[in-house]
Amino acid sequence: MLELRPTCEHCDKALPPAAPDARICSYECTFCADCVDGLLQNVCPNCGGGFVPRPVRPARNWKNDNYLGKDPARTEPKHRPVDPATHAAFAAPIKDIAPTAR
Repeated sequence: MLELRPTCEHCDKALPPAAPDARICSYECTFCADCVDGLLQNVCPNCGGGFVPRPVRPARNWKNDNYLGKDPARTEPKHRPVDPATHAAFAAPIKDIAPTAR
């Protein structure tokens, strides 16, 4: 189950469970769309994968207790700012490769 991390790992912007600008990689590294599109160039600084919009967990119990009330979002942030120069060097050789081919 997704942790639904509460903030962008780089800029610490709040990303509540229904945030439309939350992005995750396959390891759930969580960043805001601005950081993904700008600084990160759609390259996860932790694994090299790409990002997708984070799904929204229903706030209401529509069926079988599958909702935020039973499975709340994580509350502890994971703030790990990215060094721009280090990331640029890391991302340069792979940023133009589609995430599905990395």
